[in-house]
Amino acid sequence: MPNVAYMTTTAADLIKKYNVPAPRYTSYPTVPLWSNDLNESGWINLVKKAYDDFGGKEGITLYIHLPYCESLCTYCGCNKRITKNHRVESPYIDAILQEWNSYLQALDTKPKLAGIHLGGGTPTFFSPVSLKEMLQPIFESSETLKDAEFSFEGHPNNTTKEHLQVLFDLGFRRVSYGIQDFNMEVQKAIHRIQPFERVKEATEVAREIGYESVNFDLIYGLPHQNLETIQDTFEKVSFLKPDRIAFYSYAHLPSAFPAQKSFEAFLPNESEKRFLYEKGKEVLKNMGYFEVGMDHFALSNDPLYIAKKEKTLHRNFMGYTTSPSKILIGLGNSSISDVYYAYAQNTKEVELFKEQISLGHLAISRGHIMTEEDIFRRNLILELICNQEAKWDFCFYSKLGKSNWNKLRQFQNEGLITFDSQGIKVNQKGLPFIRNICMVFDLRMQNKEAGQFSFSRSI
Repeated sequence: MPNVAYMTTTAADLIKKYNVPAPRYTSYPTVPLWSNDLNESGWINLVKKAYDDFGGKEGITLYIHLPYCESLCTYCGCNKRITKNHRVESPYIDAILQEWNSYLQALDTKPKLAGIHLGGGTPTFFSPVSLKEMLQPIFESSETLKDAEFSFEGHPNNTTKEHLQVLFDLGFRRVSYGIQDFNMEVQKAIHRIQPFERVKEATEVAREIGYESVNFDLIYGLPHQNLETIQDTFEKVSFLKPDRIAFYSYAHLPSAFPAQKSFEAFLPNESEKRFLYEKGKEVLKNMGYFEVGMDHFALSNDPLYIAKKEKTLHRNFMGYTTSPSKILIGLGNSSISDVYYAYAQNTKEVELFKEQISLGHLAISRGHIMTEEDIFRRNLILELICNQEAKWDFCFYSKLGKSNWNKLRQFQNEGLITFDSQGIKVNQKGLPFIRNICMVFDLRMQNKEAGQFSFSRSI
């Protein structure tokens, strides 16, 4: 690992000070702090209300969770099921379509579709035929909006030309490949071996077919990573020049994901890890990418960067998006739905999910009904996460409380933010600490013992 003297003492001190467990704020309240005051009938009523209020204009976005993988990537924190038995595909798709049919009956109208995202697990574990059998009925039972966006996560090793063509023919134009790192020692440690040539082929075939956007997911803080491996990875990335790049911090939570213990001794320390990010960010800038938000970068002509400039960027459980839809319906085990007035998450266990759906019930395991205070704070945190600034009125400003006042003043004295009675702005220096800044406004967190929950470190 190189000498990290490139980093100023102040920056190193701030990283040491603020590198604490913190939510990623894909929702507010964050999932472990939901009140769980939601039953199935109450959820359906709120879905109807949200569609009546927003669906006619904005439509709905679907997230479909496809949990199966053929092998375990030891770094992974996603909800997955490891199997090589592809006979699981058909029963799972039957459950997805039955769940979708329950929402169709509840809405009692042909819903407008603003987008679909296939996540996992490994969506391309499913055969092209299976994916078509799942998606075609969804398209036939809904009305696709003009600017709808359809995307999926693909594993470079098993995303075939047939996968890409079938999904393209159904309207998919965005694909995201999980790369993580191109160094073979790193790949072996995290049990995700995918040669550069395979990634190159998957990228080029997608573009030949007509995909308008290719995203690479990269991770910093993995075992055996150093300056040389990061530079080599980005050299290979620059050759393929994806439209978007997500450069994530590795979240080390071995108590929740025991496989991560296998490489614990080879992880970079906090300062080294942050240096890898700063170096990667510098290389990305030199390659022509612009920082869109936390972990996300895009080329200047990409809709995500344009939305950032126009302050229309949105964030939900799938990350940053250009979709204005306030209604996200999650299908499949562990998937999360957000209908503005409430959140709900399906049971994580695959068999239990299928059993509940087969009995004619939704598979909701927990949820949260939003209060007016929740909605206000969610909007404030979203503005900070997406636009790095937020407005508030004097009433909110005056009731922040002494402890939060002191935290904001401290951030301001450190050059991370500026704030006054009208609002707050995160400075460039404060961007790495955006999760820490958002916690100041997390009333639910402050009213709980946050230590009882497992969050990744903020930096």
